[in-house]
Amino acid sequence: MIDFWLAAGLLLLIALSFLLIPVLRGRRAQREEDRTALNVALYQERVAELQVQQDEGVLNAAQLDTGRAEAARELLADTEGVEKPRESRLGKPLPLLAAVLVPVLGLGLYMHFGASDKVELTREFSQPPVSMEDMTQRLERAAAAQPDSAEGLYFLGRAYMAQDRPADAAKVFERTVALAGRQPELLGQWAQAQYFADNKQWSPKVQALTDEALKLDPKEVTSLGLLGIAAFEGQRYQEAIDYWSRLLAQLPPQDNSRVALQGGIDRAAEKLKESGGVVAQKTVMSVRVDLSAEVKAKALPTDSVFIFARAVSGPPAPLAAKRVTVAELPVTVELGDADAMMPQLKLSNFPEVQLVARISRAGQPTTGEWIGRSQPLASTTTALQQLTIDSPDK
Repeated sequence: MIDFWLAAGLLLLIALSFLLIPVLRGRRAQREEDRTALNVALYQERVAELQVQQDEGVLNAAQLDTGRAEAARELLADTEGVEKPRESRLGKPLPLLAAVLVPVLGLGLYMHFGASDKVELTREFSQPPVSMEDMTQRLERAAAAQPDSAEGLYFLGRAYMAQDRPADAAKVFERTVALAGRQPELLGQWAQAQYFADNKQWSPKVQALTDEALKLDPKEVTSLGLLGIAAFEGQRYQEAIDYWSRLLAQLPPQDNSRVALQGGIDRAAEKLKESGGVVAQKTVMSVRVDLSAEVKAKALPTDSVFIFARAVSGPPAPLAAKRVTVAELPVTVELGDADAMMPQLKLSNFPEVQLVARISRAGQPTTGEWIGRSQPLASTTTALQQLTIDSPDK
């Protein structure tokens, strides 16, 4: 903050100079006025002496006129170049008073309306934190300085969760939702914090938050993971497997958390078998999608590719779908019940399906430029299917 105050002080000196210059100029004008008055007094004294000399008979009238003219020339010479005094209606005390009040008022207004705290926070965040506690303290100060920043509150809530402070996190996420709206991801984070703040006790509030989040986005990952945890803790192992399988389907292949999540699914399956239950088999179809040489020459890397399965005999809506781009091809994806577009339209509910891949430059899953289709397949097919996009979409 030292450089900031130095700059502020320099600007203050410049401002004060505009107030003090008129005062200094006034003093200079006063000195000039005093000198002029002295010259006039000397002139009057000289003229009086000449008059006395005439009265005494020393000077005649012509000599008197010559003496007066000489004294007048000397007076003009002495006063030549003196500026006409400027009249000021403000008086001298007002500029001096303003010179004192300006810095005081300026400092007071800045401390009230200024952003010195934000300047300091910017400086702090430019340096890496030394610990998680240090980062949390910075985020707390940022939230205090910018209470209307939903982004700052969100990161503060995540920091609280990382420090095992779920009660504080739940309050912060509630404020974040109030500012940013009821977004699925925020609702999921709020529900998770509330669940752990309640000592892992499922409550109507947590249920309502997860229901709302999944209604807005059936693939909201935090809610799916939380519901899986709650189901496992409640010994509802099949539900835990279902929720975690849906979550696993959303994670990219390189995500490090896939291993831990699959371990949780396997553990839930073991628990279910130990209790005498049977793990329900979920329908999952694997398909590898590529482009023909002709389509590859025409498609753009940014074009959307929709890969989905639809019932051969049933509604035209996709049963399961994934979205990638041309740049990601060739790609292998899995389609299963976790990818269902609607809960009542699952892949396992239909015996025969068709795999489809469509390129849509406009990003619309129902229409596009090129398409590839498979032959009808049993929905229980487990072998990897090859699908090539090679035909115009008509």
